[in-house]
Amino acid sequence: MDRVWFLTWTTYGTWLPGDERGHASKVRTIDGAAVRHNAPGTDYDAKRRGLQLDARALLAGDSILLRSEQAERLIEQFHETAQHRGWTLLAVAVMANHVHILVGVPGDPEPETLLRDFKSYGSRRLNRLFGEPASGTWWTAGGSTRKKEDRDAVSAAIEYVRGQKYPLVVWVNEKSSQSAGA
Repeated sequence: MDRVWFLTWTTYGTWLPGDERGHASKVRTIDGAAVRHNAPGTDYDAKRRGLQLDARALLAGDSILLRSEQAERLIEQFHETAQHRGWTLLAVAVMANHVHILVGVPGDPEPETLLRDFKSYGSRRLNRLFGEPASGTWWTAGGSTRKKEDRDAVSAAIEYVRGQKYPLVVWVNEKSSQSAGA
């Protein structure tokens, strides 16, 4: 295992631009120009009610909150995806409105590839078992990809996943957790 990545993404419509928790995304101005609100080293935008209402009006379907049975099927699919790709799952937490995955990978693949594969295979499983959502997607576009540089960072990420508030499912690879020093 050469690299460890911490991946996070949200379910569709649950964390919109303008949210009081803050947001990091590109937004469009009235004239249609894209403005970047996620520049490295800048503060998050937060609590812009008008922006949030505009984003909500553009949704193609209801916001998605996962249920326990969906989370369990996602965990199964994440294991299958990792095994098929030759990756090592270290920890996973599925909450109603977001997912965290800590995964070890050989070589140095693009982190967007990891995110894409987990999201797309997870979506296929959910679509097959629960039907496709009205929006046509379970997830928001993109997500966060953070490389964990050393054992301490991996251990901290495992504990972060393990300590999630209100998880539907948490899974930790205890063998990897012990070898990371957790």
